Amino acid sequence: MQSIQNIHKTDNDTKFGATANAGSDLKTTIQVTNTYHFEAFDPEGNLKWEETVCNLVTNVGLNDLLDKYLKGSAYTATFYVLLTDGTPTTNAADTLASHAGWVEVTDYTGDRKALVLGTVASQSVNNSASKATFAIDADSTTIGGGGLATVATGTSGVLYSVAAFTIGDKGLDSGDTLNVTVTCTAATA
Repeated sequence: MQSIQNIHKTDNDTKFGATANAGSDLKTTIQVTNTYHFEAFDPEGNLKWEETVCNLVTNVGLNDLLDKYLKGSAYTATFYVLLTDGTPTTNAADTLASHAGWVEVTDYTGDRKALVLGTVASQSVNNSASKATFAIDADSTTIGGGGLATVATGTSGVLYSVAAFTIGDKGLDSGDTLNVTVTCTAATA
């Protein structure tokens, strides 16, 4: 019989400790990390800037992970990439409906962008073959990070994770394009 123990969260990863209760001292810690790579291009296709950051998995995101995978409740693997404003302050208690440290950026065409993941290999999966692409439609748009949610619009879904840039805010203008590659990894630590 196994039990989840010692959930540890930092700004860069989330670790789950599992112990076997069959009379042995076997202990395994699993580290779950999401990395976001942002690439901004001007209207001519020139790279303006790029940033790579790790995320914070929110409390509701951890609950969703446990509920959907370990408990096995009804599940659809649909996630959407969102953008945050400048200098976001992320918190494990953040939800889509309540996140005092940041504001979602919507200065782009359409809804949040679908996360289309490729094949899982070596405990990693990403959307590099189908990056989340945001067509910016407002001048002087400030981006400070991004995240993953379970709904394309609104606040009724789960905010799985959120990440803040480490080297400061970045600017975009109308006509620019922002591509986001999300890499999800799991490893025993």
